[in-house]
Amino acid sequence: MLKSDFYYDLPEELIAQTPAEPRDSSRLMKIDRKSGAVTHDRFYNICGYLREGDLLVMNDSKVFPARIYGVKRNTGVPCEFLLLKRLGLNEWETMVKPGRRLKPGVVVDFPEGLSAEVLDTLEGGNRLVRFDYTGDFYDILDRIGQMPLPPYITEKLKDKDRYNTIYCRETGSAAAPTAGLHFTETEFAKAREMGVDTAYVTLHVGLGTFRPVKEDDILDHKMHTEHYEIPPETAGKIRACKARGGRVIAVGTTSCRTLESAAQTGKAVDDTSIFIYPGYEFKCIDGLITNFHLPESTLIMLVSAFLGREKTLAAYKLAIEERYRFFSFGDCMMII
Repeated sequence: MLKSDFYYDLPEELIAQTPAEPRDSSRLMKIDRKSGAVTHDRFYNICGYLREGDLLVMNDSKVFPARIYGVKRNTGVPCEFLLLKRLGLNEWETMVKPGRRLKPGVVVDFPEGLSAEVLDTLEGGNRLVRFDYTGDFYDILDRIGQMPLPPYITEKLKDKDRYNTIYCRETGSAAAPTAGLHFTETEFAKAREMGVDTAYVTLHVGLGTFRPVKEDDILDHKMHTEHYEIPPETAGKIRACKARGGRVIAVGTTSCRTLESAAQTGKAVDDTSIFIYPGYEFKCIDGLITNFHLPESTLIMLVSAFLGREKTLAAYKLAIEERYRFFSFGDCMMII
């Protein structure tokens, strides 16, 4: 199976630079998983495609302002850090610029008394750094940091909260679980009224989400590893949903990867590097709510595994013709 099997040509002007206002005004492409039949709608009507007994499972991870700017101590050289993964109390795996100047032993100073020492160079060029500060680390980041928007978004985000879901609560992601950005309290209230349940998992999203597939044969691609947790309450709700004949609907690819990882291993808390591509047999989810993803990415491969490659590419072709907005701040697809 080749990377080029998942290519499509996207006009640059269809890459959404700003989030929809209000959140639930984004467009919705509903696709019948069996037939591939398409319905065009708006997200605020999504409950029309749900039914009593269904379960929406969402990733409650919260993106924090992980991009910070400082200067190299003694030289004043400007530096940029992007915090990726917490490895200890004050130690983080971090992407750094300029890499050639940030070798082990270098100290970088940031505003508000925050500083960081580079401890080691990790595989792939990232750095292990140790931060020194007074007070609460995340409070400092809230004041001095910027949200780590993907590289294809070039406009500055005016409101940090718009790169988080309204239900986020577990801080730790370097990228948003974007399928959930469309939800407002209105949709949740309607869902409750019609007997649709909700549940949460946590998977902290790393920038490996945006890592391109470089190998021609996708089976040679090495997936990034992310940590997930499924609370006992959520596990119980999934079992109850299946028992009553309801549908487990994953809100986003991260929720999907979490549920399918746990279904494979039986572990509610674990690290996962699951790679879902066509031929995969889904063990947990019955529906998927997701955005439109980059060409040749692992995410479009996951969608292709659930819907079928031909139907997925046909849907993407139609989305381009209908001028849907793509990627993180773009419109939404529901496969059910």
